Amino acid sequence: MAKSEARTVGVRTRGRAFAALVAAAALVLTACTAGGQQLPAPAPAPSGSTAVPTEAPAGEARTLVIGATAEPQTLDPTATDAAAGPQALLYNVFETLIRLDSAGELKPLLAQAWDVTPDRLTYTFRLNPSAKFSDGSPVDADAVVANIERIRTGTVAPKLKRAMEVVASTEAVDAQTVNVVLSRPSVTWLFDMAGAAGIVMNPTGFADAGSQTAGSGPLTLDRWTPGDSIALKRNDAYWGTPTRFDEVTFRYFKDPNAMNASMLSGQLDIISNLQAPETIDQFSDTSRFTVIEGSTEGEVTMAINNGAAPEGVPAGTGNPALKDVRVRKAITMAIDRKALLDTVWHGKGTLIGSMAVPTDPYYEDLSQLYPYDPEQAKALLAEAGQTNLTLRLRPPTLPYATKAAQFIASQLGAVGITVQVEELQFPRQWIDTAMTNADYDLTIVSHVEPRDVLTYANPAFYWRYDNPAVQEAVKKGTEGTVEEYTTELRTAARLIAEDAASVWLFALPNLVVTQHGVTGVAENANSSLSFDVTTIAKA
Repeated sequence: MAKSEARTVGVRTRGRAFAALVAAAALVLTACTAGGQQLPAPAPAPSGSTAVPTEAPAGEARTLVIGATAEPQTLDPTATDAAAGPQALLYNVFETLIRLDSAGELKPLLAQAWDVTPDRLTYTFRLNPSAKFSDGSPVDADAVVANIERIRTGTVAPKLKRAMEVVASTEAVDAQTVNVVLSRPSVTWLFDMAGAAGIVMNPTGFADAGSQTAGSGPLTLDRWTPGDSIALKRNDAYWGTPTRFDEVTFRYFKDPNAMNASMLSGQLDIISNLQAPETIDQFSDTSRFTVIEGSTEGEVTMAINNGAAPEGVPAGTGNPALKDVRVRKAITMAIDRKALLDTVWHGKGTLIGSMAVPTDPYYEDLSQLYPYDPEQAKALLAEAGQTNLTLRLRPPTLPYATKAAQFIASQLGAVGITVQVEELQFPRQWIDTAMTNADYDLTIVSHVEPRDVLTYANPAFYWRYDNPAVQEAVKKGTEGTVEEYTTELRTAARLIAEDAASVWLFALPNLVVTQHGVTGVAENANSSLSFDVTTIAKA
């Protein structure tokens, strides 16, 4: 980026990320040679980095301070489905066999090469022999197998466990070679391995992921001050290209204005995602700041508790009226989402009508499927016999969610729905109450995970939505070819939209602010969820 540029117009990432899936699928759909497809060993500098490392003056510590909003609930990114853990820790502390680079493309990391059999069932990973955990022990095949088995059978986040359900067996062929056999072909599994599901943790750290020896990345944990910050320090024994910083700190802010003030006063080097878009002009001085505008995977979604109760899963306490599609449609049509976007997020973002963003290959613009029509909303409520409905809207304490909740409460009130807004502390209280126990009627959160339309095929997910037609489309898509994947997921996205399974408000933009002289920050937030500091430099 030229120094004179105040903004960078984002080139969306998700299509590139899917291109990586297409490339992977193309590999297995064509005849493989005996040696398979050999991918290049990791380059001397991190992929996607455009910055040149700079040395600090003698004796001066090189530090990077990043302002963020959502704090991890735990230092183990595999323990919960929340994105906050991978944001700070994935690729920085914990590494995977393969990674997503800043362009959303799959690249080698702990594995320097891999190949796949023509039947798309057996993956062979060849590990980088130099890779070591921060205690000096090797990242070998036994460690990789132990991690895959831990995700398959251990106590981990439900979404990660589901990503590994397709794995039939794992084998350490030798110290540097791992075979993974799938029970059925999967278009998405390799992609999942670039995220939290694919983390290779030191097996000695399974019981304490926050230990300084649990990871293999360029940074290790220094200290965690809950409610304030996570500080990472340089891993002097790192096996790859060292980080440019002695210490990297993620500071967490509940108040976006306080985060802005810290940036303006020079206490922060980066705002990872501006949470008060209406204040963007505070950073218009290009001699001091750079504003980057890109895209994210984040669908800001008002979840509706649909009331399904799968065996072994808490039934939740959603209002039974929400099982009626007429009520769900009425809620959707009572909300002026364009006005909400303008009011809540300063018009920054894209209106969506299902669980897909414009860069998804299966995206279809469904934002006007149920347009704003309060009179029709009232008619649907009357038809359903729900003219005196009271609902609990329980958003997490995140800026976009709390702002949207107040706007929505007012609009639903205008059609006769009484809304009780009850904020839940994020992450712990919201995850325990809403995501785990489904104790809500409505809630709001940005879902930034890749291919999160798939969650609507899982009745145990916190919206407790059970639709066999959606489940069948997802099954066909994930087990089929790339073309079938695109077609079937588009079908699934339309089915959930027609059923008003949730209210999709808008897709979040990636609004990043850096101090002048900070370079190498990714323009688009890719689906790994990592805020990867390995590409960043500071003058």
